[in-house]
Amino acid sequence: MRECWIRALAANRRKIHRRWEALLRLERADTPIADPDNLVHMIDWTLDKVFAELRSHKACHNAALPPTIATLQAKCPCGLNPFFKHFMAGEQALLEALVMAQSEEPSPDPALRDAAVTELYVVTHALARCEVEAFCSLCQHRPRPKTRPAMAGVTELT
Repeated sequence: MRECWIRALAANRRKIHRRWEALLRLERADTPIADPDNLVHMIDWTLDKVFAELRSHKACHNAALPPTIATLQAKCPCGLNPFFKHFMAGEQALLEALVMAQSEEPSPDPALRDAAVTELYVVTHALARCEVEAFCSLCQHRPRPKTRPAMAGVTELT
């Protein structure tokens, strides 16, 4: 992503934060932890991570694209992970800000513009995957592992 667009995103951090929070508040909270009053505290941390990744230019070198947030949501057995709403709202707020930054250039190269959008998706989806999977690993609603059948001739110690 072009450095000027990263700087524009960082310069509009407050606007992005407000838009992200507004989008979070549109959704109904399924659980207390998914309440927007709780999730807004993660916005600044998430923005720090996104901006750091964009500045590192690692995202453009990733061969495998991380799964989309919707794909992650489909894999969640209970569907109660609060990070889905957090990252979907953030993705939209960041994308809106990027499009506005790009529109301020007289005639941005369409290939660079598209690459920047892709890079933003790669970064947000990779971060979402880490956080969603970490939360899911602690979930009390996940299916219990199936017990292995006892081997013939072996008794269990109790």
